[in-house]
Amino acid sequence: QVQLVESGGGLVQSGESLRLSCAASGSIFSIGAMSWYRQAQGAQRELVASITSAGSTNYADSVKGRFTISRDTTKRTVYLQMNSLKPEDTAVYYCNAVLNSLFAWGQGTQVTVSS
Repeated sequence: QVQLVESGGGLVQSGESLRLSCAASGSIFSIGAMSWYRQAQGAQRELVASITSAGSTNYADSVKGRFTISRDTTKRTVYLQMNSLKPEDTAVYYCNAVLNSLFAWGQGTQVTVSS
């Protein structure tokens, strides 16, 4: 059984930073692209950032220049460094990864940004 476990969410004030982590565990023989999504209350889940196994990154326009996605292959972990947070970044953040050629989701971590 494989799983993704997120950590690092919390409550911060506007302008502050947070770093999310997502670690893959279990019987894994391949990890493909890894991504972060978010879902605000009453809204659809949206892609925030993604990183391929080769290290290419992609960001939503709303977070470009503020968020940075990275991955540590040896730790099977993907990170999301979030700077200059805004109230509109408030959402549940989900990790997604291609593990053993199958999509997997984490359980989500709440990020709340107060104004």
